[in-house]
Amino acid sequence: MISLRTFSIEWVLLAAAILLLLSILASKASSRLGVPALLLFLLLGMLAGSEGPGGIYFDDPWLAQFLGSIALAYILYAGGLQTRWHGVRPIVAPAIVLATVGVVLTALLSAVLARVVFQLGWLESFLLGSIISSTDAAAVFSILRSKSTHLQGHLEPLLEMESGSNDPMAIFLTVAMTHLISRPDTSLIRILPLFVFQFGLGGLLGYGLGKLSVWFINRLNLHDDGLYPVLTTAIALFIFAVTATLQGSGFLAVYVAGIVMGNSSFLHKKSLLRFHDGLAWLMQITMFLALGLFVFPSRLLPVAGSGLLVAIFLMLVARPVSVLVCMLPFRYQPREIGMVAWVGLRGAAPIVLATFPLLTGIVEASWLFNIVFFVVLVSVALQGSFIPGLARWLKVEETEPVIRQNLLFDQFIDHYEGELSEIELPPDACAVGRRIVDLDLPQAALVVVIERANRFVIPRGDIVLEAGDRILIAAETEAMGQTRAILTRCS
Repeated sequence: MISLRTFSIEWVLLAAAILLLLSILASKASSRLGVPALLLFLLLGMLAGSEGPGGIYFDDPWLAQFLGSIALAYILYAGGLQTRWHGVRPIVAPAIVLATVGVVLTALLSAVLARVVFQLGWLESFLLGSIISSTDAAAVFSILRSKSTHLQGHLEPLLEMESGSNDPMAIFLTVAMTHLISRPDTSLIRILPLFVFQFGLGGLLGYGLGKLSVWFINRLNLHDDGLYPVLTTAIALFIFAVTATLQGSGFLAVYVAGIVMGNSSFLHKKSLLRFHDGLAWLMQITMFLALGLFVFPSRLLPVAGSGLLVAIFLMLVARPVSVLVCMLPFRYQPREIGMVAWVGLRGAAPIVLATFPLLTGIVEASWLFNIVFFVVLVSVALQGSFIPGLARWLKVEETEPVIRQNLLFDQFIDHYEGELSEIELPPDACAVGRRIVDLDLPQAALVVVIERANRFVIPRGDIVLEAGDRILIAAETEAMGQTRAILTRCS
């Protein structure tokens, strides 16, 4: 076993870079091998760990939980940013039911299995059920996209919204059960109001801070465009941390804030969405590698049989029953219910939750962690691999070709060698009240679009500019300076 502190900082950084590069290559190879990328990330971490060829010793549950929680927050934030309200509006009700009632039902059914088969106490049984009760946003988001699998109708947004919003319920149940086990004098009745408070505060702060963030970004007017990704990264962390500090659900808050911001207009939105998509991938890789390092493979073998039983029960009984109960009132077809029941992927979220009992000294904590880790391995490997085939068999796969939106705009942003700049017309500028054609702008400058009173105006030559107009300009560097002077000054 090798501790990281025995190496110089340079060697640690080199090891981290190699692991990240191998993870990217694994993601590239996953589609060809038919193996979910997240499973390969976990295996890479295990190989680099104390019992693998890498021999890196990592046995710090607090650090594993810390890294996992931060990563989950950014993954949920990115998922919220990518969620289009017009697409999820029809499925909000079933998604919320799945994310709350479905999680509780899954936990209860799994608890019955643990009680009957493993002879655990009811609290310990429900703790295991709570840990594995939620589907994992990172697993669902990445596997659906990496497999290039697109589902018909509202199934895809339903799955993504469910997986993005059910972590808070699983976290609450896990923390509550851990608290009840470690402090037997605590009453369940005292915990229930906390549930309402956490979810209510998380939703309200997520919505309010999301709206405030949009206003703040649009009015801050940073001097360097490169600061905007730093700003939104800090905003996500602030929303998560301040909500959690106030005893609300930070995960729910950051997801709701992401949805609010993703469905609003703010500066550099396109590039910021792409940045946070990349950041979410980095968080996924880091989280799975760290959790792979944290597990000891030799401890998985004794629980392999028990873990396989729990995983099969979860896939074939607990998840399907809970999905059936939750979706029947909304009149979904049996094949749609079957697809949603199967795509109940467990990923890093349950493993992160399994570290909570480790930090409180619960007797069965180590056994629970190893069971949960094994369940995740089986879930990602089996469920993730069979998603495309099952979608075709159930006839819920989208057969129409999916057209990538804004391809030309993406290429323009990536390869345009000039500058793009947004210029707001001050009231005292000479350009106010004049037609674009009369401004004598440089030939190397192009007015792309004008935003006026939350409407976009096509910039024809006869358009008369007004104070407060925000104008997107594409120009060569020298021409940009001349254009800015013409639009903002009066000489």
